[in-house]
Amino acid sequence: MGRTNKILNVILSGRSDKGINFNDLITLVIDLGFTMRIKGDHHIFTKSGVDEIINLQPVGAKAKPYQVKQVRDLILKYRLGADQNDQI
Repeated sequence: MGRTNKILNVILSGRSDKGINFNDLITLVIDLGFTMRIKGDHHIFTKSGVDEIINLQPVGAKAKPYQVKQVRDLILKYRLGADQNDQI
């Protein structure tokens, strides 16, 4: 989970939403316990206990900055990843 913790820290810092690799973001969301389904280029994630649905689409190899912010907001709102990172 070393790489996941690194990506989690970068996302939580909020300093480089434009620079997040799409595959890294998907890996993080899955590691946080979300289930993924794909429809076209939409990667749709759900998790029991989380009311919101995460819908991610890539821009080349990067994640869309506003979607990185949405993931960060959900991580903070639901305190996701607390066992992986004591800073949450």
